[in-house]
Amino acid sequence: MKKLVLLVLLISAISCQKKAIVDYSIISGKIENVSGELSLNSADGSVKKVLAVSDDGTFSDTIRVDVARYLLYDGKNRMTVYLDKGNTININYDAANFDNTLLISGKGSEVSNYILISGKKEKELRGEGTSLYLLEEDEYKQTIEKIKLASEEILDATTGISEAFRTKERRNLNYAYLSQLSIYERYHAHYAEKPEFKTSEGFLNELDEVDYSNEEDFDFSQSYRDLLTSHFYDEAALIAKTDSLEEDIAVLKSISKSKSETIKNSLLFEYAKYGITYTGDFEEFYTIFMANSTNEANNSEITKSFNKLKSVAKGQPSPTFENYENFAGGTTSLSDLKGKYVYVDVWATWCGPCKREIPYLQKVEKQYEGKNIHFVSLSVDKLSDHDKWQKMVGEEQLGGIQLFADNSWKSSFVEEYLIKGIPRFILIDPKGDIVSSNAPRPSDTKLIDLFKELNI
Repeated sequence: MKKLVLLVLLISAISCQKKAIVDYSIISGKIENVSGELSLNSADGSVKKVLAVSDDGTFSDTIRVDVARYLLYDGKNRMTVYLDKGNTININYDAANFDNTLLISGKGSEVSNYILISGKKEKELRGEGTSLYLLEEDEYKQTIEKIKLASEEILDATTGISEAFRTKERRNLNYAYLSQLSIYERYHAHYAEKPEFKTSEGFLNELDEVDYSNEEDFDFSQSYRDLLTSHFYDEAALIAKTDSLEEDIAVLKSISKSKSETIKNSLLFEYAKYGITYTGDFEEFYTIFMANSTNEANNSEITKSFNKLKSVAKGQPSPTFENYENFAGGTTSLSDLKGKYVYVDVWATWCGPCKREIPYLQKVEKQYEGKNIHFVSLSVDKLSDHDKWQKMVGEEQLGGIQLFADNSWKSSFVEEYLIKGIPRFILIDPKGDIVSSNAPRPSDTKLIDLFKELNI
C-alpha cells in the first residue's frame, strides 16, 4: 500500500512539473552612467514596459511578452533585443560609451548578438544619414543587395540559433531588401530633389512575387509589415482616385480586401487608432471600420474613441482650458478669447511636422492680423522642456498667443479632443462652439477657403 501511495505521489509530482510551462523571459544587466528612463518597446508600439534601474545601474525584470524583437531604450542609446520564452538575457554597457562597451550574454542571447552585428554591418554599407537615397538606381540596388547578402552571411556564421529562426529570418532579410526597393522612388525624388523622378521599367518586378497574406511572416517580420502597409496604401491611392474618396476612407477599404482575417484586423486597428482622430468624417470612418473588423476587442476600443469624438463634433461646445501660462506674461483661459474665432495649433518643440507648419502659420497670422480671429499655439511639451519652449518661442519670434499646456498630453483639453498625434489644428467659433476639431493645416489651401466661407 505504501508503494502504491509513493507511486501516486511520484506521478502527481511529474504531472505538476509538466504543467510548469515557462511563458516568460528574464532581462537583466547593469548600465553605467544611465540618465534616462529605461524602457522596452515592441516594434508596433503596442508594448512599452518601463524597467526599474537601481542606483548602481542594475536592473532585472520578468517579461511576459510574445516572441519578437523589442527596442531597449535608455533615453539616449537604443538596441534591439530578441526575446523568446525561457530566455535569460543579460545586458551590460556604459551609456557614455555605448558602441564600445555593449555586451549581450545569457541563454538565448545569440539572436540578439546576430541582430547587433548585422545592424552594424548594414550601417557601414548604407553610409551616413540619407546618402543611400542619393544613389542612382543601379548603384542603389547593388548596395541594398550587398546589405542583404552580408546579413545572410552573418546569420549563417552565427551558432546557437534555431533552424526555425534562421528560416524565418532569411525571409525577413528578403522582405527588408524588397521594402527598400519599394521606397526608392519617393525617397530618391525627395532627397535628390527630383520631384518628377520615376524608377525604370522592371525595377520593382521582384515585388510581384510577394504573398500579402502570410500570417507567420506578418507576426515575425516588421519589414513584411512595412511591405504590406505600402501595398495597401498604393491600392488606396488608386481607389481614392477611381471612386473619388478621401484618402483615409480609401485606406480602410483597401486593407479590408486582405485575404487574411488576422492581417486585416490588425492593420485596420493600427490605422484606425489614430486615423479616426484625424479623419474629416469620423462617422463614415467608423461605419466602414465596423463593417470590416471582426475583432471584438479592437471594435470595442474604436467604439470608445468614436463615442468620445461625438462630444467634440461640429456644433458642440468646445472643451476648455483654464489659466495656461502665456509666453507674453500671466495666464490665458479659452473663455478669455470668446467673441472671436479661435484657431488652435497643438504642437511641441520636438515635433518636426509641427515646426514645418510654422512658416505657413506665420503667413496666415499676418494675412488675418486684426481680423475676427485669435491664433493660439498650445505647446504639449513636458514640464522638463519648459525652458526649451520659452527659448524657441523667443528666438523664433513666434506670433499669436503662445501657451503652455498644464499637463502635457494628459491635459484635459488634449484628452477631451482625443488628440493622439500632432500637429493638430482646431477651429472654435466666437460663442465657444466647435467649427472643426480637425481643421485644415496652415499649409493646406483649404484653411483659407474655410476662413472665407465663415467670413472671418
